[in-house]
Amino acid sequence: MDGNFNENDISRVVEADRANVWHHLIQHEQFFTGADPKIIVEGKGMRVWDQKGIEHLDAVAGGVWTVNVGYGRESMGDAVKNAIVKMNFFGGTVGTIPGALFAEKLISKMPGMDRVYYANSGSEANEKAFKIVRQIAHKKYGGKKHKILYRDRDYHGSTIATMSAGGQDERNAQYGPFTPGFIRVPHCLEYRKHEQDGAPVENYGEWAANQIEDVILREGADTVGALCLEPVTAGGGVIEAPEGYWPRVAEICKKYDILLHIDEVVCGVGRTGTWFGYQHYGIQPDMVSMAKGVASGYAAISCLVTTEAVFDMFKDDSSDPMNYFRDISTFGGCTAGPAAALENMRIIEDENLLQNTIDMGHYMFDQLSALKDKHACIGDVRGKGLFLGVELVADRETREPAVEKMVQATVGDCMKQAVIIGATNRSLPGRNNTLCFSPALIATKDDINQIVSAVDGALGRVFG
Repeated sequence: MDGNFNENDISRVVEADRANVWHHLIQHEQFFTGADPKIIVEGKGMRVWDQKGIEHLDAVAGGVWTVNVGYGRESMGDAVKNAIVKMNFFGGTVGTIPGALFAEKLISKMPGMDRVYYANSGSEANEKAFKIVRQIAHKKYGGKKHKILYRDRDYHGSTIATMSAGGQDERNAQYGPFTPGFIRVPHCLEYRKHEQDGAPVENYGEWAANQIEDVILREGADTVGALCLEPVTAGGGVIEAPEGYWPRVAEICKKYDILLHIDEVVCGVGRTGTWFGYQHYGIQPDMVSMAKGVASGYAAISCLVTTEAVFDMFKDDSSDPMNYFRDISTFGGCTAGPAAALENMRIIEDENLLQNTIDMGHYMFDQLSALKDKHACIGDVRGKGLFLGVELVADRETREPAVEKMVQATVGDCMKQAVIIGATNRSLPGRNNTLCFSPALIATKDDINQIVSAVDGALGRVFG
């Protein structure tokens, strides 16, 4: 875009938006008291332009960790067009060419996994996993082994069932009552272990995993069917589990015959520098859900991937008319999603974006960490690959969280500098104090320098 965009050309769009669109996650009163809704009209690489022709550097991949390969990819558009013109949709009881080919490609990146179930969103993919757990409980355990464990601060979706597995109390507020049978386990944020009774100075990761076993024993292992975890907690504060955590988690699941469900909706398809976040930790899940980066937002798609052992439980008695997964996702039958996902994966491979994510992730981590020497409000820098968080505090010694208004003011200041960053937002009461970064996997050092410079300036103005 050339910056000469005529604002008047889009005035009708702005008014149509103001009058008719119900936006996500924002209070709309501002649009009736002087402010215009922001319309993003074009994107290229890591940059987007609004209705006023202002260029922004996007450090959150479409606002919600999605546009992994960047904007304006003609080959992505061509892949979707070619697929939908030939065969756009058929319900998932039959196959399609893109669906079969992407499933084959995806499984090749996930040793030990075997089956791909197509759906439309991350929430939906997680719902499928929950339904599988419940159906197995009835098929094998008389309905008893139906409970699903989830972790404090983790997020698994916005439906009532996935919110029942939601570890973010502020996000869940006013939406209950929730689905029974979902049980919370403690978080594993080492930076805040001082808030957890009994947390040790050393071996915190193993201790945090042992808290899960304590919950299992309290509930009764014969009632627990699955444990659902994010490999890196996303909206709950960008939390990577400490050393020792994941091996112990896997050991616990095996010991008590509990399915391990890894929610890769954010981390999946390159965000952390591996195809999937769990692959950093040498564990073998039973189910893996994914969505956002699967097609980088060029088409709607989500997947639940399972082992053959899980799949086999739904075909072991063909004489039983109830012995299959009696579920459907209408738009899981679209060809646009898997067609875009195939091209998305090709781009990541051909442009070596996994290695770029590792390299630029290390660089960005170091640059953000360097700001700690300048800004006392930075308590912790953490994350994996190009998925990073900066926790802001009012006092570095006590680790008292920064006031949410000041965190949001920092985000707003960056926006005024035409750099879009994120932050934990109405998720954790008193703990919405982490800045979030997830630039596209194509990020360069110049891009990262611009992002870090904007944060540097914003912190100086907001926190002094």
